[in-house]
This record gives sequence, structure tokens and C-alpha cells, in this order.
Amino acid sequence: MIDNTALTLVIIGALNWLCIGLFGFDLVGTIFGGQGAIISRIIYTVVGIAGIWSITLLFKDKTPTKN
Repeated sequence: MIDNTALTLVIIGALNWLCIGLFGFDLVGTIFGGQGAIISRIIYTVVGIAGIWSITLLFKDKTPTKN
């Protein structure tokens, strides 16, 4: 559950960076009142923590389990 949530947040962050890179448009900042707005900073922080959590996915055993 935590892994899927973290990956979803990382994907959202990646899409925001894609918008910034291609169009110079910060979607999160625009929706939540600018980059300096407290809610935007909270979202950036949560997405960053999700990215750090997702690093652990690189080291998990990827062997399929039998049910």
C-alpha cells in the first residue's frame, strides 16, 4: 500500500517536472497559490519524501511469489 502510494506521488511529481521542463509551467504551484504557498510546499515535501521512499523499491526482492 505504501509503495503504491509513493509511486503515485512520484509520478505526479514527475508530471509536474515535465510541465516545468517543456512549458515552464508549475502545475502544483498554479493550482495551490504559487511555489511559496504553504500548501504547495507541503505537496512538494510529500512528493519528495515519496521519492526517497521509492529508492527502497530498487532494493526489494523482485522474485514473484506463488499464492
